[in-house]
Amino acid sequence: MPNAAPRPTACLALADGTLFFGHGFGATGECVAELVFNTAMTGYQEIMTDPSYAGQVVTFTFPHVGNVGVTPEDDESAETPAAAGLVVKWDPTEPSNWRSTGDLPGWLARHGRIGIGGIDTRRLTRAIRQQGAPHVALAHDPSGNFDIEALVARARAWKGLVGLDLARDVTCGQSYRWDEMRWAWPAGYSRREGPGLRVVAVDYGAKRNILRCLASAGCEVTVLPASATAADVLALNPEGVFLSNGPGDPAATGAYAVPMIRGVLAADLPLFGICLGHQMLALALGARTVKMNHGHHGANHPVKDVETGKVEITSMNHGFTVDSQTLPAGVLETHVSLFDGSNCGIRMADRPVFSVQYHPEASPGPQDSYYLFERFAAAMRARRAA
Repeated sequence: MPNAAPRPTACLALADGTLFFGHGFGATGECVAELVFNTAMTGYQEIMTDPSYAGQVVTFTFPHVGNVGVTPEDDESAETPAAAGLVVKWDPTEPSNWRSTGDLPGWLARHGRIGIGGIDTRRLTRAIRQQGAPHVALAHDPSGNFDIEALVARARAWKGLVGLDLARDVTCGQSYRWDEMRWAWPAGYSRREGPGLRVVAVDYGAKRNILRCLASAGCEVTVLPASATAADVLALNPEGVFLSNGPGDPAATGAYAVPMIRGVLAADLPLFGICLGHQMLALALGARTVKMNHGHHGANHPVKDVETGKVEITSMNHGFTVDSQTLPAGVLETHVSLFDGSNCGIRMADRPVFSVQYHPEASPGPQDSYYLFERFAAAMRARRAA
């Protein structure tokens, strides 16, 4: 007799009752979250540690995930991975990379995150695109015992990201200074020295590489928690204010962030926002945000600068978008997605206040948009000179 197929040790249950069985790795147990897909070919560790993925399980469309192992240098946040779990086509192989300090399954297990391999990720991705990002329950049990009805019920009972403020869960506990700059061969990460442009970065789930890009642009960065008020920000006498990326519903986070942003705008300071920061700046200016069908998650998204005609290939990770039809007078749309025409950037017509939906710091992704950090620095230098 032929050998029987190995018993599945992991199960992904969608709220509509669809089931995917595969091989579990990493931590054991269960989690519930929104399921999204990411099309990046590299950077799985950066993706898993991006705080913007809180409340989500990530399906990787690229089949080979885990083959370069993990290294602390690639963590985008200091705490445990933000993403609840990951879904891959092939089980992770033994790592082969000179920077590797460990393997992906062991890293996931140490941080309490579940992985499932052996999944038809093309089928799963098509389902997400056609039906929207589903609520799912992901379970890993080495014995292969699953209560299917309970898993589906958990997925159906999960309330989802709409109305959910997750920035408070991923923000820093207290303020701190940042001086590490972008990685460069052969020295790796270096430190910015001497006085710089005083920037307050409000942390709604900030990626480390954003802070590195600010430091590399000549900024002396002080990071404040998401709950910071306008008085907290202005007390540091900043020359510019940065609004970071982050997870959850921008309208929910905006309940306390929008008053702070409006207070900063009243002080007439240069302001730059990315991702969630972009969405909350739009809210502060009077626009609205909406939930997307399946969002944008990847490192190959074409974005057009409508003012110059230039097209940038960008890294994206967002499930909400700014409704460009609600932008008030005096606020201009600067960038649009060439995938679906959704808004990807705004600026005030008469002030150095701007933001983008995508991730110019990449990590992972292309480096087409680093110039935005220099634009922010130039605005602060112009204000200082004036």
